[in-house]
Amino acid sequence: MKTFTFSDLSRRSGDVLDAAMSGKVSLAKRGKAKVMMMPMAEYERLERMAAGDRERNAFTLADAPQEDIDNLSAGFQQILDDASSGA
Repeated sequence: MKTFTFSDLSRRSGDVLDAAMSGKVSLAKRGKAKVMMMPMAEYERLERMAAGDRERNAFTLADAPQEDIDNLSAGFQQILDDASSGA
């Protein structure tokens, strides 16, 4: 998540909005986060979750989204790395 100040929003609004269209952006005032900006799709997903319409998807490995496969692979690799290092 990227963080900008309210001053950044005034001076570099284009940069702040571009960042918010691709991910969550925090706006801080006096060093404290005050506002969150995010893409509309993420906001709508959160609204559905708040309303009790939880997204539940089940996939086989053959039809899973690549992002999910990558996340699982990274998680499994972390478990293996931790096990081999004795963590």
